[in-house]
Amino acid sequence: MSVPDDGGVFPPKPDAIRALFGASGVIIGAVHLPPLPGSPHYRGQPMNEIARFAAEEATAYLANGCHGVIVENHWDIPFLKPGEHGYETAAAMAVVTARVRESAAGGVGVSVLSNAAECSIASAWAAGAGFVRVNQWANAYVANEGIIEGQAAHATRYRHRIGAEGVHVFADVHVKHGSHAIVADRSLAEQTEDAEFFDADVLIATGSRTGDAASVDEVEGIKAHTRLPVIIGSGISADNIGTLLPACDGVIVASSLKDNGRWWGRVDPQRVRALTTAAERAGAGIP
Repeated sequence: MSVPDDGGVFPPKPDAIRALFGASGVIIGAVHLPPLPGSPHYRGQPMNEIARFAAEEATAYLANGCHGVIVENHWDIPFLKPGEHGYETAAAMAVVTARVRESAAGGVGVSVLSNAAECSIASAWAAGAGFVRVNQWANAYVANEGIIEGQAAHATRYRHRIGAEGVHVFADVHVKHGSHAIVADRSLAEQTEDAEFFDADVLIATGSRTGDAASVDEVEGIKAHTRLPVIIGSGISADNIGTLLPACDGVIVASSLKDNGRWWGRVDPQRVRALTTAAERAGAGIP
């Protein structure tokens, strides 16, 4: 039985990045899905077509040097708050993610926006995916969607109840688009320690919004207050990966690898290869 030590924290966890990918310094590409059933922009596209699109995007990442992908319902805008997603979202994400796993080797994760931890876990568990991303794991903040509360208490219980402890939680620390990142009302150290204490498996550093890169100082500030792996979740490009990757355990990347340089474009294999080549020079995928 694990109990808190004298410092009030639990014993160190196995490194989730190495468990999932067999290496450190990994590159994870984000697969941004078309609108799914139930969202305002969905126009009846068959799920088989959406799944094929996702598999093509994942292959473009993985065939050109990425170590894994994370599947996101990024076109389901405006995003719902946690607990408001319908059964159709969990079902669609599971079907699509399962197709990605069948068609592409590499670690696969799920992120249901916005901050839908339980829906993400359900989808990942059903699809056999290994991790989920949860933007607000502890505390609360003001976002575009309104007041967003941390999901750790309910999500960890739900994960245990369905037997999905093998699904790791990647949790943002300095949440992009959130008030803490904008007004700096809580220290980076406090937010880091809260996320680890609330049982996250990997911590994510981000800029203040989609496409903004975290700084080396921010990454080092998080690493100084956690024993968990730390990855960067925003703003990575071929121009900065050589500087940022050595400071962390991995990155999540999308916008700079799209054919239009924006998240809603298609993955450009040549851009992916340029980034992974730059990363190889910086020591990506270290065994």
